[in-house]
Amino acid sequence: MRRLRLVGFLSSVLLAAGAALTGSATAQAAQPAAAGGYVALGDSYSSGVGAGSYISSSGDCKRSTKAHPYLWAAANSPTTFDFTACSGARTGDVLSGQLGPLSASTGLVSISIGGNDAGFADVMTTCVLQSDSTCLSRIATAKAYVDSTLPGNLDSVYSAISGKAPNAHVVVIGYPRFYKLGTSCLGLSETKRKAINDASDHLNSAIAKRAANHGFTFGDVRTTFTGHELCSGSAWLHSVNWLNIGESYHPTAAGQSGGYLPVLNGAA
Repeated sequence: MRRLRLVGFLSSVLLAAGAALTGSATAQAAQPAAAGGYVALGDSYSSGVGAGSYISSSGDCKRSTKAHPYLWAAANSPTTFDFTACSGARTGDVLSGQLGPLSASTGLVSISIGGNDAGFADVMTTCVLQSDSTCLSRIATAKAYVDSTLPGNLDSVYSAISGKAPNAHVVVIGYPRFYKLGTSCLGLSETKRKAINDASDHLNSAIAKRAANHGFTFGDVRTTFTGHELCSGSAWLHSVNWLNIGESYHPTAAGQSGGYLPVLNGAA
């Protein structure tokens, strides 16, 4: 009975946690951001879940002063800075609740979105708690969603951004791979770790393609996170964090400053 309660707890919290899978693809040549305001949109990887130092007024969105959008704004002093990224956000949440600050005077927009649409939390819950075969089956379902439904959802978000902020340079930021493979590592099997990485690549490739079709820049964080995946010995990602389970599988403060910020700097 105790194990059942633990499984139920882990499942429910991971399902509530925001995030995204992880990935691949190549950035378009970055162009300088237009003068003006900066608006940071997206999910928990943009809000900074896992980095700590949360802004109290952001509530359950858990926006962090150590998140890469906040760090970029502090270093670059845009005319205005609006931080609307929110833990758990899906494409529909961006459309319904995050686009208000966008305008013709917006010079830069950054966004990470798509992982929650694809079922990231459920994928990780399944792979943590279930067998290899069940994990692979759930990942196959997520990949099918990425192929069939996610592109249209991303198009809706990207078109809305362009419509509300026609002069903005838009940076679509991807997600790091979770696992370093070929190492001895407690936790998930090598089969699960490889399948999760492959799914991440699949997701990011889809996101990068839609971003390119809208003339946006794709920021690929795989290179900056190389050597800092889970099982690397120097991880910039939380594994299952029993002290704060909602931060599981999210970047640490070092992941935000060392993994995400350099990519945004280069793309913005």
